[in-house]
Amino acid sequence: MLDNLSDRFSKIAKTLRGQARLSEDNIKDALREVRMALMEADVALPVVKNFMASVKDRAVGQEVIGSLTPGQAFIGVVNDALTELMGTENSSLNLAAVPPAVILMAGLQGAGKTTTVGKLARLLKNEQKKKVLVVSADVYRPAAIEQLKLLAQQVEVDFFPSHEGEEPVSIALNALDHAKKHFYDVLMVDTAGRLAIDQKMMDEIQQIHAAINPVETLFVVDAMQGQDAVNTAQAFNDTLPLTGVVLTKMDGDARGGAALSVRHVTGKPIKFIGVGEKINGLEPFYPDRLASRILGMGDVLSLIEDVQKGIDEKTAQQMAQKLHKGKGFDLNDFKAQIQQMRKMGGIESIMSKLPGDMGQMAKQVPEGTAEKAMSRVEAIINSMTAKERANPQLIKASRKRRIANGSGVTVQEVNKMLKQFEQSQKMMKSFTKGGMGKLMRLAKGIKGIIPQ
Repeated sequence: MLDNLSDRFSKIAKTLRGQARLSEDNIKDALREVRMALMEADVALPVVKNFMASVKDRAVGQEVIGSLTPGQAFIGVVNDALTELMGTENSSLNLAAVPPAVILMAGLQGAGKTTTVGKLARLLKNEQKKKVLVVSADVYRPAAIEQLKLLAQQVEVDFFPSHEGEEPVSIALNALDHAKKHFYDVLMVDTAGRLAIDQKMMDEIQQIHAAINPVETLFVVDAMQGQDAVNTAQAFNDTLPLTGVVLTKMDGDARGGAALSVRHVTGKPIKFIGVGEKINGLEPFYPDRLASRILGMGDVLSLIEDVQKGIDEKTAQQMAQKLHKGKGFDLNDFKAQIQQMRKMGGIESIMSKLPGDMGQMAKQVPEGTAEKAMSRVEAIINSMTAKERANPQLIKASRKRRIANGSGVTVQEVNKMLKQFEQSQKMMKSFTKGGMGKLMRLAKGIKGIIPQ
């Protein structure tokens, strides 16, 4: 998502050279390129017009100071305008209500609404320590109720049963009554979607809203729909008092115009973005961070948060103590590192949030390639004996053949994995000698796992 837009903006920065001050004349071509980039990204036309006016007003007369190039000064202006366009700051859920705080989820069929209910329930339970109840009022789509039930089991939150043939309003009211009696902090109500907007759908969701009076009414929209996503959001906004938007499939192969348009068109903040199919693939939306990623500056703050969530502090502490005692870094530790990376969303997710060349490299890796490579490495390590994992120097030709057969790979792949392990081992040794300044080398070393 947004790769084409990011590529266009990086080229724009290189067109401005040798100017001490940005003027209407010397930014003319750059502004034209910005307009083209936004149009290609399927950004709504009124949004493009307002954005261009904002960038021009901010840029003209801007001094190019210090070590900045004119291109960098211009991109700084664009960054501020993009951030403002998408809402300036993160807008969190407002759960300040007499429990249970009710969250109503709305959206078209296929947007990922039910999956988002599961993802958001997990986030509220794990990160905000809320007692969450979920219920499905979708009595039309086959298996919709069962899907939410399975998601609730997966994220370990409670599910209120409902059945086809029941009235959606009655389901919502019964769930609310149950949530009050059993002291839940949050009730999440999943509603029916349609393939297209129709009056019956709008009437039903209006009735549910009136009956349960939610504190948050979130519209879930597929970011891959582009301009259509914005039009759909506007239609729902005209019908319901929306409090926010969730953009799903932000990691998909789409132009990304919805992310830049939906706040301006609806006046409602984007509160979360969905990335990937995994149940932990829901992130709070930070306009400034997305603007930085669009402009090739990475998203280091989100990466730090991913690391904090993904790192098992107990495991990390044990590894640090082991290294400090000079016991060395073995294949058990190497496997643990890979598992930690997976918790952070995988190599591709980590790399995409790094600035500069590392972020660009992530775009060149075919989707899923890194995940498969990590699975192969784990399979190879799992085919070793405990003694071999603790003492990798024991692994000679005959052992390599046995390990390759056991993991379904070639001996060459076993050799490649052992070479990657040796590189990580050397880095870990340098860290124990006070070489933490070499952290970026570790990040670059990650690419060794990815097939070139």
